[in-house]
Amino acid sequence: MSSIEAEGVPAREGSVRVVLVDDHAIFRSGLKADLDSRISVVGEAGTVEQAIAVIAQTRPDVVLLDVHLPGGLGGGGREVIAGSIALLGTTRFLALSVSDAAEDVVAVIRAGARGYVTKTISGAEITDAVMRVAGGDAVFSPRLAGFVLDAFGTSPADIADDELDRLSARELEVMRLIARGYSYKEVAKELFISIKTVETHVSAVLRKLQLSSRHELTKWAAERRLL
Repeated sequence: MSSIEAEGVPAREGSVRVVLVDDHAIFRSGLKADLDSRISVVGEAGTVEQAIAVIAQTRPDVVLLDVHLPGGLGGGGREVIAGSIALLGTTRFLALSVSDAAEDVVAVIRAGARGYVTKTISGAEITDAVMRVAGGDAVFSPRLAGFVLDAFGTSPADIADDELDRLSARELEVMRLIARGYSYKEVAKELFISIKTVETHVSAVLRKLQLSSRHELTKWAAERRLL
């Protein structure tokens, strides 16, 4: 059986039925091993199209969904939620991503996700997050809830900054990690890209934002509460 299809095995009685959506198969395998017995993984997917098909077939309680996915029209996790809109009453979506960029958080919550956690959390924490979302709670990694409160509150969200609009989603991911003090090697490992690609993205970010150094980038990000 392909890992991008429904598992084809019955869920444990009383367990929360979950579909894992991430384009890295090795990450899905590790995540599945970390989830405890209260959760049954009933399907997996690695692209937008595969995710929509598996979710429709299995109708899980919760979808653990990466924000950036190949396929579809480039909408990633938001597109998966949009393609599964008919199930939103019974299926809940929890974003699980390496990105903690404000615009990613707000975009996926606007699409219909019930929470957003980063891949730095432990297996026990992700299990707890899934159980809480299945129970109807909204769950966020520390600090990320503030982005949502800003975006849905009465004051303008910082993420509307025109300067941010100049950057691609990947450039935003790289920018945030570099601004937080990650080395090029650490960024490459975190985002599963080469060091050369990181260097290329950093050069593009500095050029687009008209900055000249990492120090200026960190100051720029801190002023916009992006760290």
